[in-house]
Amino acid sequence: MPNSRWTAADIPDLTGRTAIVTGANSGIGLVTAEELAAHGAQVTLAVRDVQRGRTAADQIRSRYPQAHVEIGNCDLANLTSVREFASVWVDGHPQGLDLLINNAGVMAIPRRESADGFEMQLATNHLGHFALTGLLLGTISDKGRIVNVSSGAHRMGRMKFDDLMGERRYSPWSAYGQSKLANLLFTNELSRRLSREGASVLALAAHPGYAATNLQSVGPAMSGSKVQGALTSLANRLIAQSPEMGALPTLYAAVQPGLSGGDYVGPSGPGETRGHPRSVGMSAAARDPLDAKRLWDVSEDLTGVRYL
Repeated sequence: MPNSRWTAADIPDLTGRTAIVTGANSGIGLVTAEELAAHGAQVTLAVRDVQRGRTAADQIRSRYPQAHVEIGNCDLANLTSVREFASVWVDGHPQGLDLLINNAGVMAIPRRESADGFEMQLATNHLGHFALTGLLLGTISDKGRIVNVSSGAHRMGRMKFDDLMGERRYSPWSAYGQSKLANLLFTNELSRRLSREGASVLALAAHPGYAATNLQSVGPAMSGSKVQGALTSLANRLIAQSPEMGALPTLYAAVQPGLSGGDYVGPSGPGETRGHPRSVGMSAAARDPLDAKRLWDVSEDLTGVRYL
């Protein structure tokens, strides 16, 4: 029977395996990268801010002197940066990739556009990761895994294909929900395509529940709302679980034997807000194969990355 109180101590030896974690500067991304490195993996911190990435790498090495970590510059909201990162990484790692953790994200921010003219939340949370995955897929090893980090907020998401970028009507939370729904539609469509091709690579998803990270503070800071910022800070202190607990579903999805493509992992506690990881359900919208195929086609057109 699966361990109902699975922790990072249950991660197997990962010596010889390679991993990329996007958004590994802080929060659950940093914890994920640290735990993978602590258990022997060679980990690339794929980050937008290289100096913060160096600080994170130094923190990991200070706790685990044997850790093999490196930094790669990857701005998920800039497709040129994504392509450059993928090219440099592939050239420097002929052994290939075992674990791709698509973790980076932004949440409920005022409307902004990416370097490519896309709505920032969809660009960062979905399109950048769609492109990165496609550019790296050919290097992923037999029985490797791709883990897309979604959110319980996917349940409030709807794919607004007639206004995908929120140009006519924009709500920070609605756009966030759409981007997190996109993560799951992408996971499910990728899993179907991998299965159809007979590939043993698994595409899975995870969500951290309510974890205290910097993610919650960015939106209030960008909008200049001191009240919202104060409430977010208070909730993080009183309600949220730690980043260490929040990272467990991602780590479980990355290494736990017996999982299948398309599985979704989240906390086991009330409302999936906290607790140890287990397989959880997703909304009917996230399981819609027609929307998944439509999103895939749109994502290929927008990013210029085509695969499978």
